Amino acid sequence: MKNVGEARATPTGTRQEELATGERSTRNRVARSVLDHGPSTVAELAGRLGLTQAAVRRHLDALVADDVVEARERRVYGARTRGRPAKVFALTDCGRDAFDQSYDKLAADAMRWIAEREGGPEAVAAFARARFAAQARAYRKAIEGAGPDQRAQALAKALSLDGYAATARGAPLPQQGEQLCQHHCPVAHVAEQFPQLCEAETEIFAELLGTHVQRLATIAHGDGVCTTFIPRISQTSDTASTSTAGRNPA
Repeated sequence: MKNVGEARATPTGTRQEELATGERSTRNRVARSVLDHGPSTVAELAGRLGLTQAAVRRHLDALVADDVVEARERRVYGARTRGRPAKVFALTDCGRDAFDQSYDKLAADAMRWIAEREGGPEAVAAFARARFAAQARAYRKAIEGAGPDQRAQALAKALSLDGYAATARGAPLPQQGEQLCQHHCPVAHVAEQFPQLCEAETEIFAELLGTHVQRLATIAHGDGVCTTFIPRISQTSDTASTSTAGRNPA
């Protein structure tokens, strides 16, 4: 449930993205309050967070649509009072998993074991490539069904289904290409220690899109969003190559 920003955009786009980022941040606070305090009513959430009940309902509607929280009747212990039971909002299993970081240490330990026992960084890189290659099968189907100018959008949509909250838009100079932005990274904590994960992902993007791509920023590197530059295919050769994952070396 990280709240992340976005890379540079046009003036109009920047304002829209700032608003969207603020919305995500508040929505995360609503979900976090349910996690910390248990099933809660709209009034309870509004009081804890200093929001209006109308604002809380709007964020809850979005969280329900994303399967992060669900509405249910509050359990009553003892004699039931008059009137309808209060409606409360509780985290779903999916919502709880979004906050659960317990698997991060396990994953990092497993990667470290692979490095120590199976051949060092090269073994980790091989594992990362195999993992993303398997994950990319669904992405390939989505991209193959899209036109040349819609491939980045198709990839963003496919990534979003896997929890990356991805978008695609024109680069600061749109005639040069597009930027693929991943606002969430499910493996960011592990990728901080094992950059091979980011490198393998970048390689897969290039292969899927049929053009070289350049990773400008990563959440694992401390940036607010993972940003990948995708040049216009007409301006590139048919052979795909990739840059080093991480910040723009320039």
